[in-house]
This record gives sequence, structure tokens and C-alpha cells, in this order.
Amino acid sequence: MKNLKYLSILFLSLVVLTACEEDSYEFGPIISPSNLQVNIDIVGTNVENPFGDGSGIVNFTATANNAISYEFIINGETIAITTSGILQQAFYTVGINSYDGVVIATGTAGNSTSLAFSFEVLATYEPPAELIQALTGGGSKTWRVKSEVTNHFGLGPVGGTEPCEWYGAGVEEKTGTGSYDDRWIISSDGTINHITNGTIFGRTAQVHADLGDNGSGGQDGADILNYEYADYTENWVITDPGQVSINLTGDAFFTYYTGGNHIYEIYDYNENELYLKTVDGATEFTWWFILIAE
Repeated sequence: MKNLKYLSILFLSLVVLTACEEDSYEFGPIISPSNLQVNIDIVGTNVENPFGDGSGIVNFTATANNAISYEFIINGETIAITTSGILQQAFYTVGINSYDGVVIATGTAGNSTSLAFSFEVLATYEPPAELIQALTGGGSKTWRVKSEVTNHFGLGPVGGTEPCEWYGAGVEEKTGTGSYDDRWIISSDGTINHITNGTIFGRTAQVHADLGDNGSGGQDGADILNYEYADYTENWVITDPGQVSINLTGDAFFTYYTGGNHIYEIYDYNENELYLKTVDGATEFTWWFILIAE
């Protein structure tokens, strides 16, 4: 019996040691990002215009050794998290304004390195009063997908000018996807409240890349249906870098999540309807949407 006990103890010890040895090979070397740098290019900067051309657009390029993602934080707000380290952002406050930022490069096992930066940029564009009135009604206005008409949602080539050139949804075609019950409350104080009613509709690759894979949602080709996502509030502003657009902060979006820069060109509008288009994060398609005021 003693021998059996010793054998049992020896066997268990070998199992524990073996398990420990296997675990030790599960992770590779943990290396923090190094040599973090950020290049800041203010669009239109020259000798006569040291703060840019007034568009307020700034291009950031962050690089580091052993980095797998970069987070840009400006004036305390996370603007974007990107694997490329490349970010284009428009700053809208009229006049010459100073901004403080931090870029965080993250490596394996979550190890990170940060770098602070600052810049000044000029913004001169003030949107038409009638557009602001149409969007907000002078206070707050609620918008929804205009699902009762064809081509309320669709796609076409990047750079295309014909709405829904390659595909346009039919009347109520996307019922049950998590899109038609959404509401967007656009307010004159610059906030936008997206009521998702718990789920959203989007491009699977972009949803998982930007919002994470939370295990929810059904698949329909490249689309994800009824992805679980809570209501949220972000900010909006109108810019005109060649076309009048509504810019949304954070991961805010209209109708169908496409990722990208969250800038929606307003190619037409009236008091009750808003016609939008945007290019997705994969630069694969231009997406077209129609919203209607409630």
C-alpha cells in the first residue's frame, strides 16, 4: 500500500509538472512597443497659412516597433483605435485652436507605450443656418430609416455619384435586422443620441474590428444582424471639406455600421428627409442611406 501511495503521488507530481511545462510555452516573448513617433500633418499648411487651410483637417501617422494597435486620445477623448497608426480627423471649432493629444501604442499581452503631442489648427467653416434647422428643428429632432421607400439603404462603387448603383434595398426589406427600430436624436447642442433598442445592423468585419466580437448577432453573407449594442450618445458637427458632411465622433453611425471615418456626406436634404453616403472602413463600397424625421 505504501508503494501504491508513493506511485500515486509521483504520478500526480508528473502531471502537475507536465501541465506547468506546457503552460510555459503558451505565450511568446512579451515586448513593449518602442521608438514611438507621431507625425502631424495639418492640411493646407504653408508659409502663408501656418495653421492650415481652414478645413480643420489633420492627418496623424503613428509608428512604433512591436506595436499591434494605436489609440489616439485628443483633449481627453478617445478619437480612434487603429492597427495602421493612420488617422484623419477634422477639428471644427471656428478659429485657431490648440489641442493636446496622446497616442498609445499597444503590443503583446497589452503592454503599451505612450507619447504626448500638441498642435494648433484653423477652422473657418460655418454651416448654413437652414441645414442646422433642418437637422435639429431648432432644438432636437428624431430621425429613423425611411424603410417605406426603395433604395433607403444600398451600395455602389467608391467615388460613385448614383445612389445605390449596385444594390438598393426594397421596401421594408431589412425588417428584423436590428436597423428599422433605431432612432437618432440630433440636438442643436452638438450631441447625437442613438437609440439602438439593444441591437444594430452592420458589416461583420467592421463591427468586429471596431466594436468587438461579443458573440451576438446572426450572419447573412458579409452582414451581421441584431448585434447586441446599447444606446449611446456622441457628438456631431457639419464640415465642408469639398462637400457638406455630418461628422460623428467615436463609433457613432447611421443605419448600418460600416466603420471608416464616420463622416457622412449630405448629398441632399429637406426639413423631413436626410440623404447620406459614406465610404466603409475597408474602402470597398460607398454606402447610401435615407433618413426621415418623425
